[in-house]
Amino acid sequence: MKIFVTGATGFIGTALSLVLADKGHTVHALYRSPGKASALSHSNIRLFKGDILDRASLTTAMEGCAQIYHTAAFTGKWENDISMIERLNVEGCRIIYELALEKGLRDIVFTSTAGVYGPSIHGVTDENTRRTIGFFTHYERTKAEAEELSRHFVALGLNIRMVNPTRVYGPGPLNDSNSVTLMIKRYAQGRWRLIPGDGTSIGNYAFVDDVVNGHMQAMQHGKAGEKYLLGGENIDFNSFFDLLARITGEKRRMIHVPVFAMKILAGAATTLSRITNQPPLITRPLVQKYTHHWETSSEKARRELGYQVTPLEDGIRQTLLSLQ
Repeated sequence: MKIFVTGATGFIGTALSLVLADKGHTVHALYRSPGKASALSHSNIRLFKGDILDRASLTTAMEGCAQIYHTAAFTGKWENDISMIERLNVEGCRIIYELALEKGLRDIVFTSTAGVYGPSIHGVTDENTRRTIGFFTHYERTKAEAEELSRHFVALGLNIRMVNPTRVYGPGPLNDSNSVTLMIKRYAQGRWRLIPGDGTSIGNYAFVDDVVNGHMQAMQHGKAGEKYLLGGENIDFNSFFDLLARITGEKRRMIHVPVFAMKILAGAATTLSRITNQPPLITRPLVQKYTHHWETSSEKARRELGYQVTPLEDGIRQTLLSLQ
């Protein structure tokens, strides 16, 4: 089967493309950067240079495909041009869906984010949770808009399933989408010593192999217009770094950074970024975000898709091995 994958050079997109190719499918992989595309070297992967805002390149890449995995998105923690996030994450989604309708290409899995649900203020988050506070980032907001757009195109006949990964980690490119792995690597090297606030904020960590399987399971078993949280274990920052210490055998002296200090640092970093046009190390919205709890449940994905979770310790061990 020929399968079209957008964002094929991203963290999830690369892993997904390689697994689909290993299974014997012909993957039409959309890419922008030739350097990043080198990771997609496989006899069953055909590379198509293009952009999700360019209808011509998308039309060529979609030709003959039976399924679409739309993983492409702006995932950076900062962008000077906010309209660019809107164009990539919403308008790009619209163009994909419009072309799919034109070509009669119905089966689509759309990669959203668990961030659209908001923090777990009223208990563990699941697919029935309704957000009760504003969005922290433009990424969250535009992904929520893209989900609304997806439901509109389901009504027009597309069989779109939406998946919502949590904090994904594991072997793969070290980029904005794989920041947890970068943190693991730096801890192992003795270059990461910071913990936000008092370290009791809880997050959910999903191993990339599980998330890739969840995408394919959603394509096979998911229902049109439905959403599926693809997560892993819930754990607070203090326990996360205690686990890293036990696995690596390196007990680092960690520094708890007060939230007010992080906000001051983020403000200064953002101001500097507007001058240099280089992304800041941290932003105020991210400081706010990571001082909340983000406990999630993947029970629906387990029940309806057959989704399985790799224990966090096992996933971290595999991740560290890939970094050697």
